[in-house]
Amino acid sequence: MFVSDCLGLNDLGHLTIGGRDTVELAQTYGTPLYVMDENEIRRACRSYFDSVKKYYGGRGLVTYASKAFCCKAACKIVAEEGLGLDVVSIGELYTAMSVDFPPERIFFHGNNKTVQELLAAIEYGVGQIVVDNLTELELLNQLAISRKKAVSILFRIKPGIDAHTHDFVRTGQIDSKFGLALETGEAMEAVKEAAQMKGVTLKGLHCHIGSQIFDIEPFEHAAEVMLNFIADIKKETGLALELLDLGGGFGIKYLPQHDPVEYDRYMQRVALTVRRTCEEKGIDMPFIVIEPGRSIVGPAGITLYTVGSVKEIPNVRTYVSIDGGMGDNPRYILYQSQYEAVVANKAVQPKNKTVTIAGKCCESGDLIGEHMQVQDVQVGDIIAVLATGAYNYSMSSNYNRIPKPPVVMLRDGEARVVVKRETLEDIVRNDLL
Repeated sequence: MFVSDCLGLNDLGHLTIGGRDTVELAQTYGTPLYVMDENEIRRACRSYFDSVKKYYGGRGLVTYASKAFCCKAACKIVAEEGLGLDVVSIGELYTAMSVDFPPERIFFHGNNKTVQELLAAIEYGVGQIVVDNLTELELLNQLAISRKKAVSILFRIKPGIDAHTHDFVRTGQIDSKFGLALETGEAMEAVKEAAQMKGVTLKGLHCHIGSQIFDIEPFEHAAEVMLNFIADIKKETGLALELLDLGGGFGIKYLPQHDPVEYDRYMQRVALTVRRTCEEKGIDMPFIVIEPGRSIVGPAGITLYTVGSVKEIPNVRTYVSIDGGMGDNPRYILYQSQYEAVVANKAVQPKNKTVTIAGKCCESGDLIGEHMQVQDVQVGDIIAVLATGAYNYSMSSNYNRIPKPPVVMLRDGEARVVVKRETLEDIVRNDLL
């Protein structure tokens, strides 16, 4: 009935998440409010963990892309489920280390890592630093030598694949700010330079072709391209790379009509491509890493709002204004991302209204969505926007100096606050006169 398995209806006709009444949660914790179902997050983690074990014989690792949703609780859950962690900043790294996340299971990404970030990765003993460019390679080598250490690295490679997603979330094609290009010879040059360096040890390659992808073929093609390059490296330099990180980007169901691929089926088909290509090229199968983020936390989250006004413009549209907006969900204004919305206190009723859900920020573009089907909505109703567990809290801001909402985590029906609601004092905390 709903886009996420953790959602349902109770006897009052209210929307539930993790078995809890969303209207009651809104009354208890206030709105706007992020709500996450921990059981759903753990289920997704285990599904990926089991599929890697099944199709790669245990020679693989699932690393959670923490940019999707990062806080202490999220890092702790992922650690307990045996996953690795993909971080892209010193803030994400520090959050992970604050809960004693095993550093050997951390992969540090980013296209412009600072000296501070690289030094932190070296000192913490991060398992793999994913090097983006030749400048970073030279800097990292110097820093590692100065600390009398040798760090393990992967190279981020652009496999030249168009994943058919929004322009802003396609990252595998040659025209991208991320990674080293195969077509220009840049990637092979980086491999040869790394082989001569004393501060770094090249362990493998990484690629990421985009986000919210519903097809399996682009992932199969990426695996084939990357393994061909590993074979070329061995032939040209003698280096036998032992690790291949195929990234993430697996799509989720934001709308009822979305039909994402079952992740087990993705894993099965890509594993077949990996084995076949390795046999054809005469190379050993590398240790495989994948980096799901959105697909682990996206379906597990919703955002609750209170309706402040309903403005009908005859023959134009109906605006439903909520007490949140682009500050807690900027994805519509950035990507025109579509969501399903439900009037939580009327969830059992039919959706008979077409509305534009508008935020409270002083921007005409501050919308959660247009042409959205909802139940008959009135002032004071609670609106739930579904599948907001990924990239909503992570991308939130204080635009118009609006405090960020809290995050409430549910486990077996029990609720706890894992991120506090910001206060007005938090807003001015770093201001100076």
